[in-house]
Amino acid sequence: MANHKSSIKRIRQTNARRLHNRYYAKTMRTAVRKFRSLTDKAEAEAKLPAVYAMIDKLAKRGIIHKNKAGNLKSKITKYSATLS
Repeated sequence: MANHKSSIKRIRQTNARRLHNRYYAKTMRTAVRKFRSLTDKAEAEAKLPAVYAMIDKLAKRGIIHKNKAGNLKSKITKYSATLS
């Protein structure tokens, strides 16, 4: 157990931040999975900007790495292009 007041507070802050980040990362992964399960091209093109925005926001805030964000966006764009 931590002995200093500041380290106790730091532990609390870290746990709160970790839970917050896990929630948003999981929400993004679920959105990407749902997007990949779409079969209608029009629906996919309508939802693509929302998924892009979610991925970009997480990368900007450091929850996911910027290269991971780029890879995800590339893959879902490729997927939406293959739909007919």
